[in-house]
Amino acid sequence: MAKWVYAFGGGTADGDREDRDLLGGKGANLAEMATLGLPVPPGFTLTTAVCTAFYDNDRQYPDGLTDEVEAALADLETKVGKAFGDPANPLLVSVRSGARASMPGMMDTVLNLGLNDETAEGLAKLSGDRRFALDSYRRFITMYSDVVLGVPHSTFEELLERFKEDRDYQLDTEVTAEDWAALIPEYKQAVESELGQPFPTDPRDQLWGAIGAVFGSWMNDRAITYRRMYDIPASWGTAVNVQAMVFGNMGETSATGVAFTRDPSTGETGRYGEFLINAQGEDVVAGIRTPQCLTKAMREKMHDRQPSMEEAMPEVYAELERVFEKLEHHYRDMQDIEFTVEQGRLWMLQTRNGKRTARAALKIAVDMADEGLISEEEAVMRVDPGALDQLLHPTIDESYERDVIARGLPASPGAATGAAVFDADEAERRAKLGDRVILVRVETSPEDIHGMHAAQAIVTARGGMTSHAAVVARGMGRPCVSGAGDIKIDAANKRFSAKGRTVSEGEMITVDGATGEVLAGEATMIKPELSGDFAKLMTWADRTRRMKVRTNAETPADVQTAVDFGAEGIGLCRTEHMFFDADRIAAVREMILSDSQDGRVKALAKILPMQREDFASIFRIMGERPCTIRLLDPPLHEFLPHEEDDVAAVAEATGLSATALMERAQSLNETNPMLGHRGCRLGITYPEIYEMQARAIFEAQAQVEKETGIKPVAEVMIPLVAVARELEILKARIEAVARDVESETGKAPEYLIGTMIELPRAALRAGDIAAHAEFFSFGTNDLTQTTFGLSRDDAGKFLAAYLEAQIFDKDPFVSLDQEGVGDLIRIGVERGRASRSELKLGICGEHGGDPASIGFCEGVGLDYVSCSPYRVPVARLAAAQAALRAKS
Repeated sequence: MAKWVYAFGGGTADGDREDRDLLGGKGANLAEMATLGLPVPPGFTLTTAVCTAFYDNDRQYPDGLTDEVEAALADLETKVGKAFGDPANPLLVSVRSGARASMPGMMDTVLNLGLNDETAEGLAKLSGDRRFALDSYRRFITMYSDVVLGVPHSTFEELLERFKEDRDYQLDTEVTAEDWAALIPEYKQAVESELGQPFPTDPRDQLWGAIGAVFGSWMNDRAITYRRMYDIPASWGTAVNVQAMVFGNMGETSATGVAFTRDPSTGETGRYGEFLINAQGEDVVAGIRTPQCLTKAMREKMHDRQPSMEEAMPEVYAELERVFEKLEHHYRDMQDIEFTVEQGRLWMLQTRNGKRTARAALKIAVDMADEGLISEEEAVMRVDPGALDQLLHPTIDESYERDVIARGLPASPGAATGAAVFDADEAERRAKLGDRVILVRVETSPEDIHGMHAAQAIVTARGGMTSHAAVVARGMGRPCVSGAGDIKIDAANKRFSAKGRTVSEGEMITVDGATGEVLAGEATMIKPELSGDFAKLMTWADRTRRMKVRTNAETPADVQTAVDFGAEGIGLCRTEHMFFDADRIAAVREMILSDSQDGRVKALAKILPMQREDFASIFRIMGERPCTIRLLDPPLHEFLPHEEDDVAAVAEATGLSATALMERAQSLNETNPMLGHRGCRLGITYPEIYEMQARAIFEAQAQVEKETGIKPVAEVMIPLVAVARELEILKARIEAVARDVESETGKAPEYLIGTMIELPRAALRAGDIAAHAEFFSFGTNDLTQTTFGLSRDDAGKFLAAYLEAQIFDKDPFVSLDQEGVGDLIRIGVERGRASRSELKLGICGEHGGDPASIGFCEGVGLDYVSCSPYRVPVARLAAAQAALRAKS
């Protein structure tokens, strides 16, 4: 038969940390502290399996649970020498939640359970302190009514505040025993008026009411939201811990507090925490009273005049210090501890691995490895790769008071301030004058690239996490908030409004790409620090990982940033971004508008030296690191003007009439350009474009080899291949160009030719395609779009509803859909390598910087992942963790 209840206390326990999934984090740690000989009030745990059965059985408890709880309660009575519900010698208990993953503050707790009019008087006689007993009773009525009965806490606060005002009291501690005796009947009457029935007085009814409330709180809104944020499955359930009460509100020799064994904000060694004399735990958390510092050093740092616990209770603090040492060495991690002092005796109520900032997590992991408490590999596993984003960009000072104008998606991390501007040209103009600007657009397009590069940050009213703005911003390392639907842009009058507020061009705003917030004014910033502990952890990660980490980059600045962050190559150089530069867009448009091959070749000859220098600049920075260069991918109409002024300027430059220009643009326009005349289809119909780009690559290699003696490595990527014959035709043309360049320069270019696998057919026919490809790079952005039939730019309009309804666990453009898209990648890997065993395999979609997706890539055996420059350290750490998990 299943065991539903596990006891702990008195130096023994039915379970330990190995039973964490069953006992929850709190229950497992209480059991383990008990077996370590620490002073833990005894109690028992109803397991997470009870919670699962409760929800699987229409909120009914499993058979046998009542008998097990009664037996555990009797054992608890024996351990403490008190009886539950006995007016003369009452046992009081706390009822707390305890999920296997820490969820601080998300679920409900009830303290002082077991009190009624009779047991309260018994507690008063036993303790010799009637005020304490009645204070505990009113706390119980307030908490139980709120948590279990649904009578809001404010009901009782209003009664108490009115009572204190009538007597000119400032603090709860001024309320006397007689006062509480007068107030408690008012509390109970308020409950009866609200519910139409009296407050429950039978302790067993109270116990089962509290147990049901804690299990019920597993499905409250805040718990559901928290689980969604931290990927905690609802199926895990919560345990319920019933524990004998100890009292921190029994006078000046009693206290309660919360402590961390290291600073959770900075990671610095030294104790960090707060306590209150003559109080219960909720007083510290609720902020009803201002707590005092735990240590003298902390008090002096905070310029606090109230004595610290170290000074006010030196003997108890010394014992607590020994507990800190024991727990940190036992759990080998920074601990978050709750404790109570009852009339000079220390009791431990909880320990758990403490929540911490990214900066603290990094320092604690490195320090503990240096101290010999954990290994370097364990240190690598201790830091959340995604949290490194907080360390790689400027962030807003936590003390800064935020004035939030609008909220959107946290599309690219970091924070920046600048003057709001509404078009790319203005952003570039102001930036050249030395102004800091933030580009605010309904959405961005490739034509905005110069303004995006000039801006400190980007805000869009539309678009998702993988929209054009989001992808480009991440590549540039610019903070970005996308899909800020509250923002209404009035481009004509150069202003935007949100929630009744208006921001005009030139007004200062701040963008927080980590939270998705747009703030008024200029926030105080903190610069990143990437040496020291950060560099040390990255060194340990690099020793551990198997996969290489490359970058998606095409400008020298981005390439250099990526190299500085440890990139081992370029996994995706998007050549179309180079075409939009102001000094070459005219030639690009001339090429597109030509109605003959000779005209296109003539225009391309103007672009060739520019492209050659682009590639040479990249090769100089990358040295012998491999560089995957994608030939032109987007449809040609994206390069043509759309605004009336732009059309007139291009017409003048090309000698075409505006009417002819618009007709040509219209002829190139496509109903669904993502699935239209783009990628290798351009190369098939206009081979001169790809031949020019191939020549630019190979000539740049020869030029850099001649300059430096270093032989650059190019991987020429042909995009959007669906049929092996497409690749076969274009590969032959590129090889012919390579031979011509070798003949002309005397330098044989070192290169591979491969393709991006971004269509389901390409994954399914990978064996055929691999016959002509020397590498595959999985373009998971488009592979996700074509597999789901979703547009990443438009799906944001309904993805939130899909996530809410749990149709999708995660946004498939943010974290790889491992079942559907992942299966296509597995097929592509297996069939590709079956055809060509030495086939090089990588991933270059945005998923290349997502830790969960990187774990998948390790599992299927990819050779590398590629991501935006600022995510390179994230990918390095995630790849190391994936390799360690694969070994375990």
